[in-house]
Amino acid sequence: MFFWKRKKEKSFEKKFGELEATVLSEKDYKNTRKIEQYVVERLEQMIELTKEIEDEKSEYRMVTSYLNDIQLLEEMPEEEHKKIEEIAVNVVQLNAARTEFLNSAKKLSDAQFAQLEQMEAEMPVAIKRLSANEMYRDTLQKDMKYLEREKSEWVLRKEYLTHQMSRLRYLLYVMVGVAATAAVVIGMLQIVLEMDMFYGWMGWIFATAILICAIYLRMQSDREEIAQAERCQNRAILLQNKVKIKYVNIENAVEYACEKYHVESAAELNQQWEYYLEAVKEREKYQRTNEDLEYFKGRLVRVLSQYKFYDAQVWVTQALALVDPKEMVEVKHGLINRRQKLRGRIEYNMNIVKEQKTEAEQLLDKVGDMRPQVEQILFAIDKLSENQ
Repeated sequence: MFFWKRKKEKSFEKKFGELEATVLSEKDYKNTRKIEQYVVERLEQMIELTKEIEDEKSEYRMVTSYLNDIQLLEEMPEEEHKKIEEIAVNVVQLNAARTEFLNSAKKLSDAQFAQLEQMEAEMPVAIKRLSANEMYRDTLQKDMKYLEREKSEWVLRKEYLTHQMSRLRYLLYVMVGVAATAAVVIGMLQIVLEMDMFYGWMGWIFATAILICAIYLRMQSDREEIAQAERCQNRAILLQNKVKIKYVNIENAVEYACEKYHVESAAELNQQWEYYLEAVKEREKYQRTNEDLEYFKGRLVRVLSQYKFYDAQVWVTQALALVDPKEMVEVKHGLINRRQKLRGRIEYNMNIVKEQKTEAEQLLDKVGDMRPQVEQILFAIDKLSENQ
């Protein structure tokens, strides 16, 4: 029993779902399986074409209805047409104004606009505060550079004086050596040659005293200047540290404000604020335009509906054609072309359905046990064609 079910002939639905493209040859006319597959393919194509014809005829009727509406407009009394035209002019102008707004380059993103709108009350004060903080930060930055230069100058001065003291100390040692040598020479001259060296000793004492005092006083002056340089250097460092603390605090305040408002500077924030004020005015204008546009659209639809138009609403998007005769000619020409193409497609598809139906009917005797289902589908296709 189970084996019989596995060998059971496939149903019509399964055959319909496992189609492959086939073309009948003379040999295939003796193969019932090939003929069944071929007929099923033709039926599938006929069903799809019939549905397509139905859609095309529906669109054909719609296009014809639009052309009838245009004819109704063309035959309308001038006074009534003038009334419609006046309303349409407003729709066209307001549409143009709205399109201009929508196509204008956005200077602010939606996120930026939403943020500025949320902080609108605090923004003027925030801009002033951020600008003042930036100016103060720049001033502190200049002060730090000035103090850094001053500190460097005192460091260099200290190094120069220290080096000079080393040279003076070396010179002092040399002078002591020279004085000692001179004393030995004078002493030898006095002893060996028994010369009177009173004036020599006086000159030696005077010269030695003068040179040593001069060197000592200069070294003492350098020590005082080094101490002064250290004090000035320390003072510069102290002031620089104070300024750095202030700079870090104000820089943090500036960075926080920039991060909060998603900008790089007060100038950028001020620019965004100006863009925001401009955008607010434009949006208010756009809102008024939208309200006016909706009003005149409603009026246009109500007036056209009085004349039993097929679709009064569509003329809201074609308002320019109600104002400009050239535009109406273009619209009419486009609809006529569409209708001609639809008529051609309908005729072409109907001929194909007719040919395939004739071919399928000729093969009815060769489809075996599928004949009832095929006849049922052909009957349904006939009914569908009649309803169209």
